[in-house]
Amino acid sequence: MSEAASAAPLAGIRIVDLTQALAGPYCTMMLADLGAHVIKVEPFEGDHARQQQPFMPDDDARHYGGYFGSVNRNKESLVVDLKQRAGRDVVERLVRRSDVLVENFRVGVMERLGLGYECVRSMNPRLVYACIRGFGDPRTGASPYAEWPAFDVVAQAMGGIIGITGPDRDRPCKIGPGIGDIFPASLLSFGILAALRHVERTGEGQFVDVAMYDGILALCERIVYQHAYTGEIPRPQGNSHPLLAPFDIFPTRDGWVTIAAPRDPQWAELVRIIGHAELAEDPAFQTNNVRVEHAGEVRRIIGDWTMTRTNAEVMAALGGRVPAGPVQTAADIARDPHVAARNMHITLEHPGSARQGTFAGTPVKFTRTKPAAPRRAPLLGEHTDLVLRELGYSSAEREQLAAAKVVLART
Repeated sequence: MSEAASAAPLAGIRIVDLTQALAGPYCTMMLADLGAHVIKVEPFEGDHARQQQPFMPDDDARHYGGYFGSVNRNKESLVVDLKQRAGRDVVERLVRRSDVLVENFRVGVMERLGLGYECVRSMNPRLVYACIRGFGDPRTGASPYAEWPAFDVVAQAMGGIIGITGPDRDRPCKIGPGIGDIFPASLLSFGILAALRHVERTGEGQFVDVAMYDGILALCERIVYQHAYTGEIPRPQGNSHPLLAPFDIFPTRDGWVTIAAPRDPQWAELVRIIGHAELAEDPAFQTNNVRVEHAGEVRRIIGDWTMTRTNAEVMAALGGRVPAGPVQTAADIARDPHVAARNMHITLEHPGSARQGTFAGTPVKFTRTKPAAPRRAPLLGEHTDLVLRELGYSSAEREQLAAAKVVLART
């Protein structure tokens, strides 16, 4: 491991990564970013996300596209045929020397491979076994949907977020990013760290799982208490908030801005800036609760002011005084000095292309420890021979495994 990784918060933690697509790989990438040694175990055809668009225009090799590159950095690739006994032997040997195993297969797949939790626990009692599934694992709560497959949009729909998103109550809309994958993945990384802390205290590993449905339900916590307290069923209502005002998106001469001033002192500052200081004392607007009742008028007053100004002019007036921000495109974000200051865009080599790939950086920052120096996503089987050597396989044994197509080693 690199010198940078040795100083990272999770240096010394080895993770067997049996995940594909987005949710699982995002979870293990978060841990790899913090220095964990993540070994991505792939089938001979590779993680199917490798062939997802977009590709670099000059990339004829197409080892992987932007999707795979974005969530598989800082990992090693080991290609093994788990349907062969010798292939399972490789993974079992790896499990015995690892701290965490992460998978996102459907219920029962790992058991059929002979690598279910109970099996691997017997090999390594300290192992943290973590999984992410659409509706969770029966070990922690047997959902009636446990066997159902799921994607991001399914979790968004069933977990509640689509039901409160959209231009009006009759037109629900999914959230743009794959939040049904990414938020549960973030929660699973949190759970893994808690389980590792338990190992430190007791020497005992355990099973940890997150259901995508559960993760989105937790994210939508507001609708739970709102329904329980009031009996209301929250519905989509555009860009406003049912409990806060102003808390909305407003048109400008050249785009859109968000303005949120639900706290009464913020409201007083906002109306002073836009030339309506009298509204700070008006009983119809003085407190957040009454402003919610008059939300349409609040929206009109602010919108009349923003529509005559550009985004830049609105931000010059409000920035640092009232919570506000422009609605930015990917191009706007790339130019934003905040992104450079916080190292939130990173560039990595892209095999097969003369260009570098640009990806979102890790948002977790530390003052005393350093994250791992970012490395590009691995080629398929790029580290197979390295991992086998670390596991104690001789040169002859490695050659035999490759000849029998138990493993794929890139030369």
